[in-house]
Amino acid sequence: MRIFVTGATGFVGAAIVRELIAGGHDVLGLARSDAGADTLAEMGAETQRGSIENLASLGEGARVADAVIHTAFNHDFSRFAQNCEDDRRAIEALGAALEGSDRPMLVTSGLALLAPGRIATEADSPSPDFLRASERAAAAVAARGVRVSSVRLAPSTHGEGDHGFIPHLIGLAREKGVAAYIGDGQNRWPGVHRLDAARLYRLAIEQGVESGPYHAVDDVGVPFKSIAEIIGRRLGVPVISQTPEEAAEHFGWFAMFAGMDIPTSSERTRKALGWNPQQPGLLADIDQPAYFGG
Repeated sequence: MRIFVTGATGFVGAAIVRELIAGGHDVLGLARSDAGADTLAEMGAETQRGSIENLASLGEGARVADAVIHTAFNHDFSRFAQNCEDDRRAIEALGAALEGSDRPMLVTSGLALLAPGRIATEADSPSPDFLRASERAAAAVAARGVRVSSVRLAPSTHGEGDHGFIPHLIGLAREKGVAAYIGDGQNRWPGVHRLDAARLYRLAIEQGVESGPYHAVDDVGVPFKSIAEIIGRRLGVPVISQTPEEAAEHFGWFAMFAGMDIPTSSERTRKALGWNPQQPGLLADIDQPAYFGG
């Protein structure tokens, strides 16, 4: 297949591009710059110039592809609401280009607020209180006859080159001189290695996306305290419990995420796709010098 990938030079997107090419597919990747185009060429992919804000470029890429994988998302949390709106509009533009065809599309979503107080499964639907509207946009596209489903990425999608939540926590611990957790620290985060996530995207798009949504989750739930303990040991700083009020000051905008308890199952995904994660789990992976600058 010829597969159009947005976010193709990103942390997860680049892994997906390499996985697809290794699997015998041709890839058309979205890039906004010459540097991005050069990166895609080095990986063996073609380039569609544009961005997720440039809806015409999205339509052009989707129209010449056999399938679409949408991973692009701006993670600047200072403008999160606008980023969610950009994502919704991008999904609608991609869907419009696929409408009337049999070509599948995968969009990317998250796990926050999916099933508070219990282990989330693929049968759960995103909370309407969560600003990110990826799956609602996908549902609107599906209502027009497009074959579309979602991959829900674990909040810690980890691995070489990670610039997400774990590096942010490491940076905070360096800055504040402590590695903190909230309360007893037993709130749980799911995790997945980006290479395992990339293989899930490939399997899902190859099999037609009908068995989704999919949970890109290896570790069902890692206690936040365990993450803080590795960071504290590696940096040589105290590991401390904080009250919610103290955590609000320590973590800032990240406090909501630091306190989330979102254990998540991927049992249905594994059975549907024959997907079995093979890379290191979250704690083993982040307990490496590469995460700490040496």
